[in-house]
Amino acid sequence: MNTSDNSMFERIFKLSENGTNVRTEVMAGLTTFLTMCYIIIVNPLILGESGMDVGAVFAATCITAAIGCFVMGLAGNYPIALAPGMGLNAYFTFAVVKGMGVPWQVALGAVFMSGLIFVFFSLFKVREMLVNALPMSLKMSIASGIGLFLALLALKGAGVIVDNPATLVGMGDIHQPSVLLALGGFVAVCVLGHFRIKGAIIITILAITVLSSLMGLSEFKGVVGGVPSIAPTFMQMDFEGLFTVSMVSVIFVFFLVDLFDSTGTLVGVSHRAGLLVDGKLPRLKRALLADSTAIMAGAALGTSSTTPYVESASGVAAGGRTGLTAVVVGLLMLACLVFSPLAQSVPAFATAPALLYVGAQMLSSATEIDWDDITEAAPAFLTIVFMPFTYSIADGIAVGFISYAVIKLLCGRAKEVPPMVGIVAVLWALKFWYLGG
Repeated sequence: MNTSDNSMFERIFKLSENGTNVRTEVMAGLTTFLTMCYIIIVNPLILGESGMDVGAVFAATCITAAIGCFVMGLAGNYPIALAPGMGLNAYFTFAVVKGMGVPWQVALGAVFMSGLIFVFFSLFKVREMLVNALPMSLKMSIASGIGLFLALLALKGAGVIVDNPATLVGMGDIHQPSVLLALGGFVAVCVLGHFRIKGAIIITILAITVLSSLMGLSEFKGVVGGVPSIAPTFMQMDFEGLFTVSMVSVIFVFFLVDLFDSTGTLVGVSHRAGLLVDGKLPRLKRALLADSTAIMAGAALGTSSTTPYVESASGVAAGGRTGLTAVVVGLLMLACLVFSPLAQSVPAFATAPALLYVGAQMLSSATEIDWDDITEAAPAFLTIVFMPFTYSIADGIAVGFISYAVIKLLCGRAKEVPPMVGIVAVLWALKFWYLGG
């Protein structure tokens, strides 16, 4: 790379000021990409269950991730990559589209509206105020509950658990090859993750796909092909179906979950990179606008909410300190557009290990809950268990807010309930009372 190129990168990303160089940033970007590229395979499969065209969602996933990475890298100058988020894609498909019977076009409209609210809240710093107002127990229980929800989806999709008339759920036929491959894949990804093998998740998914093809369990459609058309999902958002109470709550859940996920990831990864100044993020508004605009772009292209990826921490560990790391991830995401046949060759049970692994990581947030204080622990517990048991992230969050306000009130500690939590609890209680779950 010549001097002028280095000078350009220096001018844009301030490499020397952040104690890094082009080579380090490129390697950091590659590292982050390898740890999160599983999303280009998992996301189309999950959203495909909603009736969306898998090829179009694959293209939308790659392009949306690239847009988010480019905006974060060039405007925010942070080594944080973005892509459609796990958990939110599951909520989109299984809770909103399948659970509520909402057309996927309307669900995309809800995603777009949540992004628009994000832009407004980010510009006027309301987003920071909201995050700071919510109790830690509710923040952490939401993340943990989504982890269990992902685990339920994974086990059900792989056939590990099945319907049981007597006990509601039961163990599936563990002699089935697909079940054994899914369980073996989870063990494999854990072992690879333990030894810090880069790309542990994608390696496992590809290995199961190859074995499945060789065993005749799925069809292998190739590796490289033409870029799939995005037309089936491009600008298919339907806003007319949003004017109902139930859809307002859906928009709120998209907003609320991504609010904690994105802000927590931004702060956590930046802290690991040593980028916090007096405990705060410089250029925070730019970083927040990056994921807000990516959410709207993703909805327009045809995918669920986009969010900063905690896997960016792997790139930070490899030395990434500037937005050049994120830009490299974005370029690699665009390069993946030609791998559509490979993505369509992956059977559903091959992604189960990834969902379980991500679920295990998200469940770790429960360690941050004060389990010794029952007024904090009980609402957190209800939030966590209601998500998988009601098959609804929204209901889990609602029960958490309502129980937090009620328990604190009856224990004589009403002053500890932030006004926003109290307002949301009342609104959700009214919704349940008059409209049901």
